Amino acid sequence: MVGMAVLAAGVVMAAVGVAAPQTPATPPAGPTPPATTAPGARPKAAHGNQNRSQPITVDSDKMERFGKESLVIFTGNVIARRDNSVQYADRMEVYLDEKGDRILRMVSTGNVRIITSDCRTGTARRAEYFDLDQRVVLSGNARVWQEDNVVTGESIVIYIDQDRTVVESGGQERVKGIFFPREDKKDGAGNTAVASKKPPAQCAN
Repeated sequence: MVGMAVLAAGVVMAAVGVAAPQTPATPPAGPTPPATTAPGARPKAAHGNQNRSQPITVDSDKMERFGKESLVIFTGNVIARRDNSVQYADRMEVYLDEKGDRILRMVSTGNVRIITSDCRTGTARRAEYFDLDQRVVLSGNARVWQEDNVVTGESIVIYIDQDRTVVESGGQERVKGIFFPREDKKDGAGNTAVASKKPPAQCAN
């Protein structure tokens, strides 16, 4: 099995990121009040630039590199990982920039399944990933679910660094969604509180 992080014949396929030098922190002029979070609010996803600074690791049975086309093709039990996100496919085409040191997009086909860092799971016949804007386009019997909620459509766009998903219909098939309400629970004083589901510490992938 071919495994890399990602280095292929001298081609570095990791997003470029250089850590800034650390400087001593300046003590605040006065005490800072603790930050507050609205009840039930989800933590904001990491900014796309932070995610892009992480390397992409690809495992597969076979790899082919085409230097003139700035293309690398992985086939056979392909698994691509970045940070806490993972993608599975039978075939994955990785398109690089002219210098061959940065990923522009990735096209996956065959048994496509993706799991994002916030535990959104998607399946489709084809997936196209755009690194610049951290976007995945699922097409062909696309399906995405998170916890018990499910949406289906001909095309689904997942914005990795946002809590945002766009579903589009195709032909006579309309978009379908199934959403389960959260259960209300009584606290000790008899007040009604909405029980929010906490996401697992790590998604099953």
